[in-house]
Amino acid sequence: MAAISIDGRLVAGTVIDTVKSAAGTLELDAGFKPGLAVIIVGNDPASHAYVGAKSRMAKECGFESVQHTLPEATSQDELMRLVEDLNQDEKIHGILVQLPLPKHLRADPIIQSIRPEKDVDGLHVVNAGKVATGDLDGGLISCTPAGAMVFVRRAHGDDLSGLNAVVMGRSNLFGKPMSALLLAANATVTTAHSRTKDLPAICRNADILVAAVGRPEMVKADWVKPGATIIDVGVNRIPAPERGEGKSRLVGDVAFGECARVAGVITPVPGGVGPMTIAMLMANTVIAAYRKSGRSAPNL
Repeated sequence: MAAISIDGRLVAGTVIDTVKSAAGTLELDAGFKPGLAVIIVGNDPASHAYVGAKSRMAKECGFESVQHTLPEATSQDELMRLVEDLNQDEKIHGILVQLPLPKHLRADPIIQSIRPEKDVDGLHVVNAGKVATGDLDGGLISCTPAGAMVFVRRAHGDDLSGLNAVVMGRSNLFGKPMSALLLAANATVTTAHSRTKDLPAICRNADILVAAVGRPEMVKADWVKPGATIIDVGVNRIPAPERGEGKSRLVGDVAFGECARVAGVITPVPGGVGPMTIAMLMANTVIAAYRKSGRSAPNL
């Protein structure tokens, strides 16, 4: 029997509906809207497309949406000053710096200069530390792992006791926080990576398999435990000569067609985890706004 393929756009839509409702309630009760400031430096077309999508979604959610588009030649000091101005701005509850930055700028000092309570990307060491120590209600959770966990909870509920989870990838952006979130939900977690011995055997033990290694269609059907839940976080562009000369297509880290015949639940690429990332950014912004007003953050 083929796996259930999760429609990420549909799930993201339910998160966005909850965010809109929470934002509307905040405006009625407290008299202000959640404020999101997005900073983009330079001319990277993909970054501009992402930022445009984020700004449009923020407006759709009823937020005050501010976009700062800075020239390629912006200096480190100029960018730091803008972040500090936004840190001080009472109307701004979330600050997002679109990555990657131009090569002459150092991203980490910029990210770490954002106040943790306004770090809606969840990349500040304070927020990363809260996730690592299981304090999921005190910080802001990195958007992609938070979105992936929504899928896991829909498949298995909030308590993952007795389930084996394998996370392929140990990046600070995704692999480590994903492992920490699964552990906080009581899963038994293995973090696998490029140095892991006999990776297929490790994966075959997983009730929940999360792939985030950036290698197209690396996970094959014989790596998958029958009935497993597969969350594919990889986004890889590969040649697609069948579409015409020079054409390409997006695939994940999982060979979707063959793995879907073995798994119980699987996320496609595109249309799986991707839409959840922006949805969780909106969720983090509304959570930050509620906390700033002294209200209990909504359960998103």
